[in-house]
Amino acid sequence: MQMQTLELKYGNNPHQKPASIFMADGSELPLTVKNGRPGYINLLDALNSWQLVQELREATRMPCAASFKHVSPTSAAVGKPLSATLKKAVFCDDVAQLDASPLACAYARARGTDRLCSFGDFVALSDVCDVTTAKLIQREVSDGVIAPGYEPEALEILQAKRGGNYTVLEIDPDYQPAPIELKTVFGITFQQGRNDHKITPALFENIVTECKELPSDAQLDLLVGLITLKYTQSNSVCFAYDGQAIGVGAGQQSRIHCTRLAGGKADTWFLRQHPAVLNLPFKADLRRADRDNAIDGYINQNEADVCADGIWQRYFTAQPEKLTAQMKQEYLAQIRGVSLTSDAFFPFSDNIKRAAASGVSYVAQPGGSIRDDAVIDECNRHKMVMVFNQLRLFHH
Repeated sequence: MQMQTLELKYGNNPHQKPASIFMADGSELPLTVKNGRPGYINLLDALNSWQLVQELREATRMPCAASFKHVSPTSAAVGKPLSATLKKAVFCDDVAQLDASPLACAYARARGTDRLCSFGDFVALSDVCDVTTAKLIQREVSDGVIAPGYEPEALEILQAKRGGNYTVLEIDPDYQPAPIELKTVFGITFQQGRNDHKITPALFENIVTECKELPSDAQLDLLVGLITLKYTQSNSVCFAYDGQAIGVGAGQQSRIHCTRLAGGKADTWFLRQHPAVLNLPFKADLRRADRDNAIDGYINQNEADVCADGIWQRYFTAQPEKLTAQMKQEYLAQIRGVSLTSDAFFPFSDNIKRAAASGVSYVAQPGGSIRDDAVIDECNRHKMVMVFNQLRLFHH
């Protein structure tokens, strides 16, 4: 049997040639290229993100989408309708047909969560891509998309993106990989069983805190968080809310840095919905990416202070009022009901203290630290519900 090989542009870097993918057993690849020419990292993002949305779809029975960048998700979401405020915050309030497409809602949530990190992302869709979703993807800066299929008009829209060079992949939704996976590093082959452990609400039965009430909305968010972490480079922590990952802290060497990173992203996501941000007087011809940078500068008051004299004119028709630290603190202090998940145990209670500052009410982590009691006590102080799911989810 002749082996099917897909030649890639290059490997991790342009000087790493040749590069290709193939099935070691000589069988046909479970994906086809409908447009463009994918690169090595594109395929890593595509295959990891597809596994995420496929598993999340199975767990929630809802259409799902993910935005991936450098082999970790910036967000993943289910297809819940968006509020009017959220639509405006993610630049989708002009899409009349959004509510009619749960898949488009999932994509709008995932792409709109962390817009700076999603710039140039790879998109994964759990269901056949419809026209509304394709039109949303069309106007964002993105490298490619993977889905189990495309409506004819949706495919035409995507094939025209980036001057006809946008990568469009179609994956066989029935494909199941072998139970043993191989990886080569420095000429040495590693072998392990696939991480095929199913993440279900059964993992949330061992509640170890004084507060025991775990509503269905929180269980959905914990599912979103854990399944997101399953395909995130470790160490990793995820904040989730309203059916979407709102802050992912990936690839950090310490757990507290994961939590700080994810918590900061979650805070920014909430602050994008602050009235002062929603009412910023943007210039009509300002590009979407420039709006994202302006909002980030406005919220985080970085060195390029967008409210400063001589700078605000680049973005706004009038000089906006500063979003002060007190205004942000008062707004974030109202947030409750956020879910926090971790791919391994919390070794110190500092993670819970940081989580409390971002409105976390529900926590799922494996447990097993020698300081579990201190972590539980900290949760009790903040009236959080914490479960020990006893499942580590490292991913490398």
